[in-house]
Amino acid sequence: MPESPSRPSSDPACSGALPTAAQGGPVSHALARVARLHRIAAGRLLKEVGLFPGQEFLMMCLWDRGPVRQSELIKAMGVDASTVTKMLQRLEQSGHVRRSPDPTDRRAVLVAAADGGGALRSGVEEVWTGLEEYSLAGLTPAERAELARLLAKVEGNLSAEAGAVETGGCAEPKAARGA
Repeated sequence: MPESPSRPSSDPACSGALPTAAQGGPVSHALARVARLHRIAAGRLLKEVGLFPGQEFLMMCLWDRGPVRQSELIKAMGVDASTVTKMLQRLEQSGHVRRSPDPTDRRAVLVAAADGGGALRSGVEEVWTGLEEYSLAGLTPAERAELARLLAKVEGNLSAEAGAVETGGCAEPKAARGA
């Protein structure tokens, strides 16, 4: 028996029905649903290159920034220190990153993408290109550009609220940018 459009489904994240508690935030609800499905799709694709969701952002950060202190990476990622530490342990065990003492401060640890990570980077680039095409299938180039523009505005609003801005795949604390 089909559900009534006014009645929330048993799994609102998998349907278009808007739960009554989300009536005041239909766009936020849609963003959450889309983000969830995007992460699931990304996870399936990343599995093919040997990564878990989130690890690709850490790798993108290292590829773009080069070696960085682990403490700075934790701040840049904008997630809990234990989460980043666990990611780094897994990535180090799989040979994708290396950690070493910082030569300027032996108490600090430098993290870098491992040499020869070109295949992983190519795999991640292919995953993100494929995910982009899959996610935006059916949208015209103008619609894609408008969606990107609008999402950038939403991201700016959320970054301001969260106290960080996105830069090159790594959240950078405002204080680090002189803000």
